[in-house]
Amino acid sequence: MYPRLSDILNDLFGVQSPLPIYSFGAMMAVAFLVAMWLTRTEMDRLYAAGRLGSVRLPVKDERKGRKVMKEMPPSALVGTFVMLAVVGGVLGAKLFHILENLDAFARDPLGMIFSVGGLTFFGGLICAAGAIAYYVRKKGLSVPLVADAVAPSLILGYGIGRIGCYLAGDGDWGVCSDLANKPGWIPNFLWSETFPRNLMGPGQTPLDVLAYENCPPGADGVFPTMLYEFAMCAVLFGILWALRKHPFKAGWLFSLYLVFTGLERFLIEQIRVNNEFEVFGLVVTQAEVLSVLIMLAGAVGLARTTKRRGATPTPPAQPVASAAA
Repeated sequence: MYPRLSDILNDLFGVQSPLPIYSFGAMMAVAFLVAMWLTRTEMDRLYAAGRLGSVRLPVKDERKGRKVMKEMPPSALVGTFVMLAVVGGVLGAKLFHILENLDAFARDPLGMIFSVGGLTFFGGLICAAGAIAYYVRKKGLSVPLVADAVAPSLILGYGIGRIGCYLAGDGDWGVCSDLANKPGWIPNFLWSETFPRNLMGPGQTPLDVLAYENCPPGADGVFPTMLYEFAMCAVLFGILWALRKHPFKAGWLFSLYLVFTGLERFLIEQIRVNNEFEVFGLVVTQAEVLSVLIMLAGAVGLARTTKRRGATPTPPAQPVASAAA
């Protein structure tokens, strides 16, 4: 694995870089950049179609030497969306991780709070979505319509982030795998991975760190679930992007996204290692419970929005200056 980009340079070119740029952070940056571009593209399309209105933002007036309010396309808010997603996402992800590991939190609360690891995606999604929705409403835009514009980029950004997890070998591993059970058409690295040089420490593979009790004697490694998630997210992104011009009410595409992301995570949890607990006699993970709840929320949203929207009102014509003016 390549927890740092310098590891890749060293392997390919024999170049030792003093800059410890971590692969996970680099892939997260790529995910945010791609998500920003896609969201801006879609919001500009909705604005040009007259479905999203403009927003008033403070802009520095060089002549007056102070900031003035100016009408701008709604895509100008995307940068703020990213900041809210980062802050709200990290806080929410950390909170849900603590709730999932209360025993470890009780032993070392400060260590868990300030550690760079330990982030739960659904916690980040819920808190970031709440913060962005509040900001969008404050700016006078339609929250469901903006949610539709953001939906495709959310699922692709998540998938790109999982590539960062794979390169870092940060512990998002699957259960033990045995190459003897692998279908012939699947490459070995897609079936079994030991994650050498992972962030857990030199020489520490998943089999060493997690000490699986149910591993078969011939276990070769673990399923690289991060790659499976990236593949599923890429396919689901393609579907959402193809359906972005849907004829239904605002919020329909985001509701479909909720169903997709919940289903994707629920399926991957079946072969992924996570903390388990008992709910109504069932042994489940936190992600499985949240996946089901998110799918249900998406299904309710689809039921309420699968209705053809009315005709889009034509934007008022801009006044044309007279020749004498």
